[in-house]
Amino acid sequence: MYDPVQLRTFLTVAQTLSFTQAAGRLGVRQSTVSQHVRRLEEATGRPLFVRDTHSVELTEDGEALLGFARTILEAHERAAAFFAGTRLRGRLRFGASEDFVLTRLPEILEGFRHEHPEVDLELSVELSGTLHERLDAGRLDLVLAKRRGPGDERGRLVWRDRMVWIGAEGLRVDPERPVPLIVFPPPGITRARALEVLEREGRAWRIACTSGSLSGLIAAARAGLGVMAHTRGLIPPGLVRVGGLPELGPVEFALLQGRRPTAAAGALAAAVLAGGDRLSRPA
Repeated sequence: MYDPVQLRTFLTVAQTLSFTQAAGRLGVRQSTVSQHVRRLEEATGRPLFVRDTHSVELTEDGEALLGFARTILEAHERAAAFFAGTRLRGRLRFGASEDFVLTRLPEILEGFRHEHPEVDLELSVELSGTLHERLDAGRLDLVLAKRRGPGDERGRLVWRDRMVWIGAEGLRVDPERPVPLIVFPPPGITRARALEVLEREGRAWRIACTSGSLSGLIAAARAGLGVMAHTRGLIPPGLVRVGGLPELGPVEFALLQGRRPTAAAGALAAAVLAGGDRLSRPA
């Protein structure tokens, strides 16, 4: 009833929220993406996306199909790997952004370890800016991190969202006083975006808290020390969006391979892309 090719297209659109970006990632025409989605909608008898000229959003039925699609594709890929008889070996140095600490990334890594037990996986969790530097220096084989900004098209797009200001419930930012910021240290990409946006709008700011760990930033925000820029889909419990501040714009997360791509890196990249919807919401 459900074609794996069409399901993979559906997951890609759900992750990128763009038919154009999905087509680019899959290496097909946009009309092909539209056709696959239309056929799935005919098979389910339900609309899966709400779309206009400016945005694409999942419907409730589209959200429901995410889990089914992922399960079907995982079973399909396990069968293909079993009968292919290939066994990957060696060391894989994988770097993941702090943003994914509280998501379901561990489930994806667990599945990879189960499928490829002879791959020695080394995980580094760092700021996106640090991961880019380590990849460029040849110290990582695969990175899942924020893109550096507009115009950065390196790697394969995994997920697109928007950045928002968040803080403790009831927190109000006084427009007459400097904005109290809770930020990662340099070279944090989120930090750079927050400062750039405030300075462009002429808003005064001060650093209320700096921490190299996401848990430290969340604790400071829950304590009401200030506001932090964060991905809209990953707002931690106990924190809410804060209004009255300049728009932070979109954010893109991408997979980037090192200078010498390996089969193990390619296999993990495929697993992350297939399960990308798990990364767009907290665990």
